[in-house]
Amino acid sequence: MIRFTRRALCAALAAVATLGAASGSAWAQERTFKLALQNPKGHPLEIGASKFAELVAKKSGGRFKVNVFPGGTLGGDAPNVSALQGGTIDFVQLNSGILASQVKAFEVYDLPFLFANAAEADAVVDGPFGQKLHGMLAEKGIVGLAYVELGFRNLTNSKKPIKTVEDIAGLKLRVIPNAINIDWVKALGANPTPLAFPELYAALEQKAIDGQENPLSVILANKFFEVQKHLAVTNHQYNPQSLIMSKKVWDALAPADQKLIQDAAREASVFQRKVNRDKSADDLQELKQAGMQVTELSAAEQAKLRDKLKPVIDKHGAALGPVLGELQAELAKLRK
Repeated sequence: MIRFTRRALCAALAAVATLGAASGSAWAQERTFKLALQNPKGHPLEIGASKFAELVAKKSGGRFKVNVFPGGTLGGDAPNVSALQGGTIDFVQLNSGILASQVKAFEVYDLPFLFANAAEADAVVDGPFGQKLHGMLAEKGIVGLAYVELGFRNLTNSKKPIKTVEDIAGLKLRVIPNAINIDWVKALGANPTPLAFPELYAALEQKAIDGQENPLSVILANKFFEVQKHLAVTNHQYNPQSLIMSKKVWDALAPADQKLIQDAAREASVFQRKVNRDKSADDLQELKQAGMQVTELSAAEQAKLRDKLKPVIDKHGAALGPVLGELQAELAKLRK
Protein backbone atom coordinates (compact mmCIF):
# COMPACT_ATOMS: atom_id res chain seq x y z
CA MET A 1 0.00 0.00 0.00
CA ILE A 2 1.37 3.42 -1.00
CA ARG A 3 1.52 5.95 1.84
CA PHE A 4 1.72 9.75 1.30
CA THR A 5 3.11 12.11 3.86
CA ARG A 6 1.04 15.22 4.41
CA ARG A 7 3.77 17.35 2.80
CA ALA A 8 3.95 15.12 -0.31
CA LEU A 9 0.17 15.11 -0.66
CA CYS A 10 0.01 18.91 -0.50
CA ALA A 11 2.77 19.19 -3.08
CA ALA A 12 0.95 16.83 -5.44
CA LEU A 13 -2.33 18.72 -5.09
CA ALA A 14 -0.54 22.03 -5.74
CA ALA A 15 1.07 20.62 -8.90
CA VAL A 16 -2.32 19.44 -10.20
CA ALA A 17 -3.84 22.85 -9.48
CA THR A 18 -0.99 24.61 -11.29
CA LEU A 19 -1.33 22.34 -14.31
CA GLY A 20 -5.06 22.95 -14.44
CA ALA A 21 -4.60 26.71 -14.24
CA ALA A 22 -2.00 26.63 -16.99
CA SER A 23 -4.26 24.51 -19.16
CA GLY A 24 -7.18 26.86 -18.56
CA SER A 25 -5.00 29.88 -19.38
CA ALA A 26 -3.86 28.32 -22.66
CA TRP A 27 -7.48 27.52 -23.53
CA ALA A 28 -8.50 31.11 -22.74
CA GLN A 29 -5.83 32.39 -25.11
CA GLU A 30 -7.21 30.51 -28.10
CA ARG A 31 -9.00 33.03 -30.30
CA THR A 32 -9.74 34.31 -33.78
CA PHE A 33 -8.80 37.88 -34.71
CA LYS A 34 -10.09 40.22 -37.43
CA LEU A 35 -7.76 42.30 -39.59
CA ALA A 36 -9.22 45.04 -41.83
CA LEU A 37 -7.61 46.80 -44.79
CA GLN A 38 -8.77 48.77 -47.83
CA ASN A 39 -7.01 47.14 -50.77
CA PRO A 40 -8.35 43.98 -52.44
CA LYS A 41 -7.19 40.40 -52.41
CA GLY A 42 -4.00 39.98 -54.42
CA HIS A 43 -2.66 43.49 -53.65
CA PRO A 44 0.77 43.49 -51.93
CA LEU A 45 -0.84 44.86 -48.77
CA GLU A 46 -3.32 41.99 -48.67
CA ILE A 47 -0.48 39.54 -49.42
CA GLY A 48 1.43 41.01 -46.49
CA ALA A 49 -1.60 40.80 -44.21
CA SER A 50 -2.12 37.17 -45.17
CA LYS A 51 1.57 36.48 -44.45
CA PHE A 52 1.09 38.03 -41.01
CA ALA A 53 -1.91 35.75 -40.43
CA GLU A 54 0.14 32.74 -41.51
CA LEU A 55 3.00 33.65 -39.17
CA VAL A 56 0.69 34.23 -36.20
CA ALA A 57 -0.91 30.82 -36.71
CA LYS A 58 2.49 29.14 -37.05
CA LYS A 59 4.12 30.87 -34.08
CA SER A 60 1.10 30.19 -31.83
CA GLY A 61 0.92 26.52 -32.76
CA GLY A 62 -2.54 27.09 -34.19
CA ARG A 63 -3.99 28.72 -31.06
CA PHE A 64 -4.42 32.03 -32.87
CA LYS A 65 -6.14 32.60 -36.19
CA VAL A 66 -6.25 35.94 -38.04
CA ASN A 67 -9.06 36.39 -40.56
CA VAL A 68 -8.14 39.02 -43.14
CA PHE A 69 -10.92 41.29 -44.48
CA PRO A 70 -9.58 43.12 -47.58
CA GLY A 71 -11.24 45.58 -49.94
CA GLY A 72 -12.86 47.75 -47.27
CA THR A 73 -15.39 45.03 -46.43
CA LEU A 74 -15.42 46.15 -42.78
CA GLY A 75 -15.76 49.83 -43.73
CA GLY A 76 -13.43 52.75 -44.35
CA ASP A 77 -10.28 53.62 -42.41
CA ALA A 78 -11.90 56.00 -39.91
CA PRO A 79 -14.62 53.56 -38.75
CA ASN A 80 -12.04 50.76 -38.71
CA VAL A 81 -9.81 52.72 -36.31
CA SER A 82 -12.79 53.52 -34.09
CA ALA A 83 -13.79 49.84 -34.00
CA LEU A 84 -10.19 48.89 -33.22
CA GLN A 85 -10.10 51.28 -30.27
CA GLY A 86 -13.33 49.71 -29.05
CA GLY A 87 -11.93 46.21 -29.42
CA THR A 88 -14.41 44.96 -32.05
CA ILE A 89 -11.73 44.86 -34.76
CA ASP A 90 -8.36 43.49 -33.64
CA PHE A 91 -5.97 44.70 -36.36
CA VAL A 92 -6.09 47.42 -39.01
CA GLN A 93 -3.61 48.13 -41.80
CA LEU A 94 -3.82 51.69 -43.12
CA ASN A 95 -1.87 54.69 -44.40
CA SER A 96 0.24 55.93 -41.51
CA GLY A 97 -0.72 59.53 -42.30
CA ILE A 98 -4.36 58.77 -41.51
CA LEU A 99 -3.30 58.24 -37.89
CA ALA A 100 -2.79 62.02 -37.66
CA SER A 101 -6.43 62.12 -36.53
CA GLN A 102 -5.17 60.35 -33.39
CA VAL A 103 -1.64 61.78 -33.04
CA LYS A 104 -0.82 64.91 -35.05
CA ALA A 105 2.83 63.92 -35.55
CA PHE A 106 1.76 61.30 -38.11
CA GLU A 107 1.00 64.15 -40.53
CA VAL A 108 4.71 64.22 -41.30
CA TYR A 109 4.34 61.06 -43.40
CA ASP A 110 2.01 62.89 -45.81
CA LEU A 111 4.46 65.64 -46.75
CA PRO A 112 5.36 65.52 -50.48
CA PHE A 113 8.85 64.54 -51.61
CA LEU A 114 9.91 63.50 -48.11
CA PHE A 115 11.91 60.40 -49.08
CA ALA A 116 14.20 60.09 -52.09
CA ASN A 117 13.89 56.32 -52.22
CA ALA A 118 12.53 53.27 -50.43
CA ALA A 119 15.77 52.59 -48.53
CA GLU A 120 15.51 56.00 -46.83
CA ALA A 121 11.91 55.30 -45.88
CA ASP A 122 12.82 51.90 -44.39
CA ALA A 123 15.61 53.37 -42.28
CA VAL A 124 13.36 56.10 -40.86
CA VAL A 125 10.22 54.08 -40.10
CA ASP A 126 12.12 51.07 -38.70
CA GLY A 127 14.45 53.28 -36.68
CA PRO A 128 13.95 55.36 -33.53
CA PHE A 129 11.77 57.95 -35.28
CA GLY A 130 9.20 55.50 -36.62
CA GLN A 131 9.11 53.52 -33.41
CA LYS A 132 8.62 56.71 -31.38
CA LEU A 133 5.57 57.65 -33.44
CA HIS A 134 4.04 54.19 -33.08
CA GLY A 135 4.65 54.39 -29.33
CA MET A 136 2.63 57.61 -29.14
CA LEU A 137 -0.50 55.71 -30.19
CA ALA A 138 -0.77 53.78 -26.90
CA GLU A 139 -2.63 56.56 -25.10
CA LYS A 140 -5.21 56.46 -27.91
CA GLY A 141 -5.94 52.77 -27.36
CA ILE A 142 -3.76 51.64 -30.28
CA VAL A 143 -0.62 49.50 -30.44
CA GLY A 144 1.65 50.22 -33.42
CA LEU A 145 3.14 46.88 -34.47
CA ALA A 146 5.07 47.47 -37.71
CA TYR A 147 5.30 49.49 -40.90
CA VAL A 148 4.53 48.05 -44.31
CA GLU A 149 4.31 50.13 -47.47
CA LEU A 150 1.96 51.37 -50.11
CA GLY A 151 4.83 52.99 -51.97
CA PHE A 152 5.30 56.09 -54.12
CA ARG A 153 2.14 57.77 -55.41
CA ASN A 154 1.31 58.81 -59.00
CA LEU A 155 -1.46 60.77 -60.70
CA THR A 156 -4.22 59.39 -62.93
CA ASN A 157 -7.13 61.12 -64.64
CA SER A 158 -9.73 60.57 -67.34
CA LYS A 159 -9.31 63.90 -69.19
CA LYS A 160 -5.79 64.53 -70.50
CA PRO A 161 -2.16 63.43 -70.38
CA ILE A 162 -0.01 65.16 -67.74
CA LYS A 163 3.22 66.29 -69.38
CA THR A 164 3.79 69.50 -67.44
CA VAL A 165 2.89 70.73 -63.97
CA GLU A 166 0.43 73.17 -65.54
CA ASP A 167 -1.54 70.24 -66.99
CA ILE A 168 -2.67 69.32 -63.46
CA ALA A 169 -4.52 72.61 -62.98
CA GLY A 170 -8.30 72.41 -63.12
CA LEU A 171 -8.57 68.68 -62.49
CA LYS A 172 -10.92 67.47 -59.78
CA LEU A 173 -8.80 65.00 -57.80
CA ARG A 174 -9.72 62.64 -55.00
CA VAL A 175 -7.41 62.98 -52.00
CA ILE A 176 -7.01 61.22 -48.66
CA PRO A 177 -9.09 63.35 -46.29
CA ASN A 178 -6.50 65.48 -44.50
CA ALA A 179 -5.20 69.06 -44.66
CA ILE A 180 -1.80 68.36 -46.25
CA ASN A 181 -3.26 66.49 -49.19
CA ILE A 182 -5.94 69.10 -49.72
CA ASP A 183 -3.33 71.88 -49.68
CA TRP A 184 -0.87 70.31 -52.12
CA VAL A 185 -3.61 69.67 -54.66
CA LYS A 186 -4.74 73.29 -54.32
CA ALA A 187 -1.13 74.45 -54.75
CA LEU A 188 -1.13 72.85 -58.20
CA GLY A 189 -4.33 74.62 -59.21
CA ALA A 190 -6.44 71.45 -59.02
CA ASN A 191 -9.62 70.87 -57.03
CA PRO A 192 -9.24 68.47 -54.09
CA THR A 193 -12.12 66.15 -53.23
CA PRO A 194 -11.66 64.28 -49.92
CA LEU A 195 -13.18 60.82 -50.28
CA ALA A 196 -13.00 57.50 -48.44
CA PHE A 197 -11.19 54.85 -50.47
CA PRO A 198 -14.13 52.39 -50.82
CA GLU A 199 -16.09 55.14 -52.61
CA LEU A 200 -13.34 55.99 -55.09
CA TYR A 201 -13.98 53.60 -57.99
CA ALA A 202 -17.66 54.55 -58.23
CA ALA A 203 -16.82 58.27 -58.15
CA LEU A 204 -14.33 57.82 -61.01
CA GLU A 205 -16.75 55.69 -63.00
CA GLN A 206 -19.57 58.21 -62.62
CA LYS A 207 -17.22 61.10 -63.53
CA ALA A 208 -17.97 62.79 -60.22
CA ILE A 209 -14.21 63.36 -60.08
CA ASP A 210 -11.59 63.48 -62.83
CA GLY A 211 -8.78 61.60 -61.18
CA GLN A 212 -6.90 60.37 -58.16
CA GLU A 213 -3.36 59.63 -56.97
CA ASN A 214 -2.05 56.32 -55.69
CA PRO A 215 0.86 53.91 -56.10
CA LEU A 216 0.93 51.71 -59.21
CA SER A 217 -0.05 48.61 -57.22
CA VAL A 218 -3.27 50.29 -56.03
CA ILE A 219 -4.16 51.55 -59.50
CA LEU A 220 -3.73 48.05 -60.91
CA ALA A 221 -5.30 45.98 -58.12
CA ASN A 222 -8.39 48.20 -57.94
CA LYS A 223 -8.77 48.28 -61.74
CA PHE A 224 -8.72 52.06 -61.95
CA PHE A 225 -7.46 51.60 -65.51
CA GLU A 226 -11.07 50.73 -66.40
CA VAL A 227 -12.17 54.28 -65.54
CA GLN A 228 -8.92 56.28 -65.96
CA LYS A 229 -7.07 56.71 -69.24
CA HIS A 230 -4.02 58.75 -68.26
CA LEU A 231 -1.24 57.94 -65.79
CA ALA A 232 1.55 60.37 -64.90
CA VAL A 233 4.52 58.88 -63.04
CA THR A 234 5.17 61.64 -60.50
CA ASN A 235 6.36 59.76 -57.38
CA HIS A 236 5.28 62.85 -55.45
CA GLN A 237 4.65 61.18 -52.10
CA TYR A 238 5.70 57.99 -50.30
CA ASN A 239 3.18 56.18 -48.11
CA PRO A 240 4.29 54.02 -45.23
CA GLN A 241 1.42 51.97 -43.87
CA SER A 242 0.98 50.98 -40.25
CA LEU A 243 -0.18 47.61 -38.97
CA ILE A 244 -1.92 48.50 -35.71
CA MET A 245 -3.69 46.49 -33.01
CA SER A 246 -6.40 47.22 -30.47
CA LYS A 247 -4.77 47.98 -27.11
CA LYS A 248 -7.76 46.43 -25.36
CA VAL A 249 -7.04 43.16 -27.13
CA TRP A 250 -3.27 43.49 -26.71
CA ASP A 251 -3.56 44.07 -22.95
CA ALA A 252 -5.62 40.89 -22.57
CA LEU A 253 -2.81 38.76 -24.02
CA ALA A 254 -0.03 37.07 -22.07
CA PRO A 255 3.41 38.72 -22.52
CA ALA A 256 4.66 35.73 -24.52
CA ASP A 257 1.73 36.08 -26.92
CA GLN A 258 2.30 39.81 -27.25
CA LYS A 259 5.88 39.06 -28.30
CA LEU A 260 4.65 36.42 -30.73
CA ILE A 261 2.37 38.92 -32.47
CA GLN A 262 5.03 41.64 -32.50
CA ASP A 263 7.58 39.26 -34.03
CA ALA A 264 5.09 38.09 -36.67
CA ALA A 265 4.29 41.71 -37.58
CA ARG A 266 7.93 42.66 -38.08
CA GLU A 267 8.67 39.55 -40.11
CA ALA A 268 5.60 40.13 -42.29
CA SER A 269 6.59 43.78 -42.85
CA VAL A 270 9.95 42.80 -44.38
CA PHE A 271 8.20 40.25 -46.59
CA GLN A 272 5.50 42.70 -47.72
CA ARG A 273 7.89 45.46 -48.77
CA LYS A 274 9.89 43.05 -50.89
CA VAL A 275 6.72 41.80 -52.60
CA ASN A 276 5.60 45.36 -53.31
CA ARG A 277 8.94 46.46 -54.76
CA ASP A 278 9.42 43.34 -56.84
CA LYS A 279 6.01 43.93 -58.46
CA SER A 280 6.43 47.62 -59.27
CA ALA A 281 8.00 47.35 -62.76
CA ASP A 282 5.53 44.62 -63.75
CA ASP A 283 2.62 46.74 -62.51
CA LEU A 284 3.59 49.60 -64.83
CA GLN A 285 3.76 47.27 -67.83
CA GLU A 286 0.39 45.74 -66.98
CA LEU A 287 -1.20 49.19 -66.77
CA LYS A 288 0.19 50.04 -70.20
CA GLN A 289 -1.13 46.77 -71.59
CA ALA A 290 -4.51 47.56 -70.04
CA GLY A 291 -4.65 50.70 -72.18
CA MET A 292 -3.39 53.45 -69.89
CA GLN A 293 -1.39 56.19 -71.58
CA VAL A 294 1.69 56.75 -69.43
CA THR A 295 3.72 59.97 -69.22
CA GLU A 296 6.76 60.80 -67.12
CA LEU A 297 7.64 64.33 -66.07
CA SER A 298 11.01 65.58 -67.26
CA ALA A 299 13.66 66.52 -64.70
CA ALA A 300 12.79 70.19 -65.23
CA GLU A 301 9.09 69.54 -64.63
CA GLN A 302 9.86 67.45 -61.54
CA ALA A 303 11.89 70.37 -60.18
CA LYS A 304 8.98 72.70 -60.93
CA LEU A 305 6.61 70.34 -59.11
CA ARG A 306 8.85 70.35 -56.04
CA ASP A 307 9.00 74.16 -56.10
CA LYS A 308 5.20 74.41 -56.32
CA LEU A 309 4.79 72.15 -53.30
CA LYS A 310 7.52 73.69 -51.13
CA PRO A 311 5.13 76.27 -49.53
CA VAL A 312 2.86 73.40 -48.47
CA ILE A 313 5.81 71.58 -46.89
CA ASP A 314 6.92 74.78 -45.11
CA LYS A 315 3.42 75.55 -43.83
CA HIS A 316 2.66 72.13 -42.43
CA GLY A 317 6.22 71.49 -41.32
CA ALA A 318 6.06 74.61 -39.13
CA ALA A 319 2.76 73.44 -37.62
CA LEU A 320 4.32 70.07 -36.76
CA GLY A 321 6.94 71.69 -34.56
CA PRO A 322 10.06 69.57 -33.88
CA VAL A 323 8.70 66.43 -35.56
CA LEU A 324 9.79 67.33 -39.10
CA GLY A 325 13.20 68.47 -37.83
CA GLU A 326 13.71 65.10 -36.13
CA LEU A 327 12.87 63.23 -39.31
CA GLN A 328 15.06 65.48 -41.44
CA ALA A 329 17.94 64.93 -39.01
CA GLU A 330 17.56 61.17 -39.52
CA LEU A 331 17.60 61.68 -43.29
CA ALA A 332 20.66 63.91 -43.10
CA LYS A 333 22.59 61.10 -41.35
CA LEU A 334 21.55 58.64 -44.04
CA ARG A 335 22.55 60.95 -46.89
CA LYS A 336 26.10 61.60 -45.65
